[in-house]
Amino acid sequence: MCGRFTLIQTAEALYQTFHVEKVPELKPQYNIAPTQMVGAVLYNQQSKKREFRQLRWGLIPSWSKEAPNGAKLINARAETVAEKPAFRSAFKYRRCLIVADGFYEWQLQAEKKQPYYFRLQEGKPFGFAGLWEQWRSQSGRSAPSPVGAASVIGEDEEIASCTILTTEANELVQPVHERMPVILQEQDYDVWLNPEVQTSEVLQQLLHPYPSEAMTAYPVSKVVNSAKHNTPDCIKPL
Repeated sequence: MCGRFTLIQTAEALYQTFHVEKVPELKPQYNIAPTQMVGAVLYNQQSKKREFRQLRWGLIPSWSKEAPNGAKLINARAETVAEKPAFRSAFKYRRCLIVADGFYEWQLQAEKKQPYYFRLQEGKPFGFAGLWEQWRSQSGRSAPSPVGAASVIGEDEEIASCTILTTEANELVQPVHERMPVILQEQDYDVWLNPEVQTSEVLQQLLHPYPSEAMTAYPVSKVVNSAKHNTPDCIKPL
């Protein structure tokens, strides 16, 4: 499960990692939650280049009759993603990198949950393995806004949405949670984004736990439990 993450990097740092020319200056996000807009890197088949886009976190299958009202399909299990109807088309044709620099997981301690913050040792940004879809309303319907408040979607209006793939936890994450988001190696970005690569066996080889020795973790304040809090206190070590 991956239900919260962070992105506090500069546009220059994102360019150095993802090699996307047009990266907007983003406000620091210390507590990104489902249904919010997240930064993503996609491959543009027309320009033959990577591009930066904003996607709504919580995938809406293109065939869905209506946009869900809650935070559904925020994650997809790497082990079964090629088989599930909600994900298999996107897994084959519409893969992306969800841009982040850390994520949270909660450990059950004496019937209470303690949040932990995980990031790379170097503090660099990275890409979660993600899938994206384009959903179109066929008639005016009520649908959630990027921050979860209800809004009205007009006829033929579209929502670009995404999900984050998860895998079994590595040795660092396992004491806190049994699952972790798939963090891709930089050398695998090209393969993951390439729409011509559609073989499940090839793609599955990229979906493994990130090396625990390249990561660090520490407990943080329970202030992160509320998505209303988006301040540096969220990542401050206890």
